[in-house]
Amino acid sequence: MHITISQTSGSRKRHGEHLLISLTYVGKNIELKTGIELTRALEQWRRYFEESGLVAALVINDGYFVQNIQGSRPAVNAALAKIIDEHFKIIPNVVKVEEIEALQWDGFVTKYLTESAEDEEYALKSFSAGSDFNPYLMKSTQIESFLHEIFADQKIL
Repeated sequence: MHITISQTSGSRKRHGEHLLISLTYVGKNIELKTGIELTRALEQWRRYFEESGLVAALVINDGYFVQNIQGSRPAVNAALAKIIDEHFKIIPNVVKVEEIEALQWDGFVTKYLTESAEDEEYALKSFSAGSDFNPYLMKSTQIESFLHEIFADQKIL
């Protein structure tokens, strides 16, 4: 006797829905010229990430973005495609992609770097490329360390 077990196509996980991915990228802030534009864009992204089941940590200043996005593989892929498609002037440079066991962030956390002593301390502690914040000069391990240092109190434990 031969028994065949058939799964419905909906129950198969062909696109990695069961895998959690962490993607970190850096980008240059060319497109968003005013604080109002930036605030609106960040709110749109927060809503999009929430609806897509993604969590993220974003560090931004006047010139650069550093963002870590976490969630299912298809959701992270879709978010990256949306960033590339809708914000082509940012030109995200992927620093690291890895499979993770659990999400690290609590929702969409954001830090805007200012010229304060505390923010300068974060930047200088994480890399030694001078006093100006430029993530393009950082190694991937430095970028990860930088994100975890800034958002240490906002991680899911």
